[in-house]
Amino acid sequence: MQSPQSPYARLFALPGTKAFCISGAVARLPISMMSLGIVLALNHLYDNWTVAGTMSAAYVLAMSCVTPFYARAFDRFGQARVGRLALAVQIAAMLSFAIAALVRVPLAVLFVLAIIMGLTQFSFGALVRTRWAYALRNVENGDTLLNTAYAMEAAIDEIVFILGPIMAAWLATSVHPVSQLFVPTVACGIGGTVFFSLKSTQPNLLVQEIDVPSSPELCDDGQAAGRNVCETRDVNDGDSGAGSARDHADQLTLRQLKTRAPKARSVLLYAGVLPLLAVFVVFNMSFTSFDVSITATMKSVGLEPFLGVQLAMFAVGSCAGALMFGSRQLKGSHWAHMVMFLSLLTVGYVFFRLTMDNLILLGIVEILAGLTVSPLFATGNLIVKDLVPAESLTEGLSWVTTAGTVGTSIGSSVAGVVLDAYDPHIGMMLPFLFTLATVPIALAGWWLARRRA
Repeated sequence: MQSPQSPYARLFALPGTKAFCISGAVARLPISMMSLGIVLALNHLYDNWTVAGTMSAAYVLAMSCVTPFYARAFDRFGQARVGRLALAVQIAAMLSFAIAALVRVPLAVLFVLAIIMGLTQFSFGALVRTRWAYALRNVENGDTLLNTAYAMEAAIDEIVFILGPIMAAWLATSVHPVSQLFVPTVACGIGGTVFFSLKSTQPNLLVQEIDVPSSPELCDDGQAAGRNVCETRDVNDGDSGAGSARDHADQLTLRQLKTRAPKARSVLLYAGVLPLLAVFVVFNMSFTSFDVSITATMKSVGLEPFLGVQLAMFAVGSCAGALMFGSRQLKGSHWAHMVMFLSLLTVGYVFFRLTMDNLILLGIVEILAGLTVSPLFATGNLIVKDLVPAESLTEGLSWVTTAGTVGTSIGSSVAGVVLDAYDPHIGMMLPFLFTLATVPIALAGWWLARRRA
């Protein structure tokens, strides 16, 4: 049977891919709604923008601190085993915060609950991308299709970030000031439950030199003193060929898993990873500095109600760029592609500054510049896959997410200071200065990765 011509059709022709892609997209809704939802709820309930913004920042920073550690657990113990427990704790924390805001508990208590909620968050985007890498590992032209899959996931991220804020604002103003906290909680619960129930696409848990004294049937040959040492094998709940080893692995306790799972090297120690994360920290600073600067610009001309439309132009361009990037296979190094996209985006940001006084022209430039954004994220994820071993892929992808979160937090703070000291025209220079600074960092990462190779 001839394969479909469209790379996207080929992706979804693989068994189980539709289910984990859609459920993972639904479970990602909180990333675009909770932070804004906190601001909207707190401002309405307590009439204080400063407290609302500070609490939202505390939630985001708490989330960025723990995401890589959750990812390391997913890589080491398996997505389903860690995910079921982590999801239950996450939903409980999100519901606790939403209910506490609804009944207007003291602000100190709400701050604590916001931080706890942040500490329970993990990256569904990294889990989905890891599943794509696993699903395509033995497929013809799998590397090309993985390029398509990561570009599509970047487009899904953009759609989530387009719809999420619009939905949060509508719920807060038209339904109830706290309803925007409950909706993403329900979406995460439903999407996450479905996602972790899909065992057939769950990446194998690599087991090396298993030492389980109480389970002699796991090994083909026993050793002295009643000790059994097994050869390297993969264990996957949904892999029908895993045999009796998988059946016994399902019954192992967390303590036994800790004993049997090999301790992986931190992904931060692989050549090229730290420069890549530095690129994503600085690169993401450009986004929030643009958001803050364009907000100040539109407020100064009395067009603040149209701010959402203006910001959406950038996201629309990014979404279109993801679909175009995913349907083509670029030749050459992923690092070279990253440097090219960063350079093009820098030029685009320069035109943001030149056209900022004509909002229609600025919108057109936003769409054109946005074509490079999702390809940048997709390329960064592909570089991570090249740099780290398969058993640490989720951790590596989560560090990219964390770097982006840290960058957005820093960018908004820097932009606020600049706008207080100067004006929006100076603030609009920050995006291209930040992006320009990432080019030599990316070149350094490319050099380190080539030296390792």
